[in-house]
Amino acid sequence: MNMKEIINRLLNHEELDSAETKQIMLNITKEMYPDAQIAALLTILQMRGVTVEELIGFREALMETRIPIDFSPYRPIDIVGTGGDGKNTFNISTCSCFVVAGAGYKVAKHGNYGASSVSGASNVLELHGVRFTNDQDKLLRSLEESNMAYLHAQLFNPAMKFVGPTRRSLQVPTVFNLLGPLINPSQPTYQLLGVANLSQMRLYTHVLNRLGMEFAVVTSLDGYDEISLTSGYKVMTNNNEQIYQANALGFMPSIREELFGGNSPQDAAKIFDDVLNDRATASQKQTVLVNAAFAIHVIEPHQSMETCVAIARESLESRKALQTFRKFVELNS
Repeated sequence: MNMKEIINRLLNHEELDSAETKQIMLNITKEMYPDAQIAALLTILQMRGVTVEELIGFREALMETRIPIDFSPYRPIDIVGTGGDGKNTFNISTCSCFVVAGAGYKVAKHGNYGASSVSGASNVLELHGVRFTNDQDKLLRSLEESNMAYLHAQLFNPAMKFVGPTRRSLQVPTVFNLLGPLINPSQPTYQLLGVANLSQMRLYTHVLNRLGMEFAVVTSLDGYDEISLTSGYKVMTNNNEQIYQANALGFMPSIREELFGGNSPQDAAKIFDDVLNDRATASQKQTVLVNAAFAIHVIEPHQSMETCVAIARESLESRKALQTFRKFVELNS
């Protein structure tokens, strides 16, 4: 595909279909385009806003070139935020993963080092001695014995390195920031996806519906890419959408300062440990519980939300989540 023609079409306000963006991405991995043309493509798409078709095409190319992992018999869930909300929260999604795993559900978490926050999932796990792998047997053992497998993105998506220099030179968000939550190499059955605004919520809801996943997309109405309980929040699933107030489901409104992840990965790791040891602040604890509860509800949609909250609370307060984390570290160190 001629990139000059593609750029001219985009400048003419045309949209690309999924086959075209898939081929563009595959051609990028073959180093068929100069960096300046890739930068122009990404800039135009960012200014105009990527369409569902375009995003699906980029995803298809990345999934085609990924290192695949098959967890399909286990029907796992991934809990992930898009990042980029500028809030620098502690590792809420990662904590929630261990609460869900502690409750007996299989979790296949896809993550990376922090980009817009001090500590991403990979940072906090690495600080606890976890060694990342793309070995199928090791990951399967971890999933079977601790209910949790962690897929460090850089080991599974080799195509991303071909756009790395351009993304770094642009220093602004691009379509590839949107792709992270969509390219879990294990293609989990379920997903709880946190986004920072309503336009992202609509985009991802359309994409996940097209992909045939069971999902919930959540956003806090004050701009957090998870349920923060600092404001009302919206939840969209395959079947419905609903706005909840912060004090719904037996929770109190959270204090923003208590969700701050600190100034270093070590600060965030301490909060992570405090949550799993059930010695965190009320805001930290309940934020993890509510996200874990909605993840459980994705898997168990016929359960009431109150029941899902109770399941998450029992996992955390009985220390099952902590025991699960310790087993996970033991298996992955």
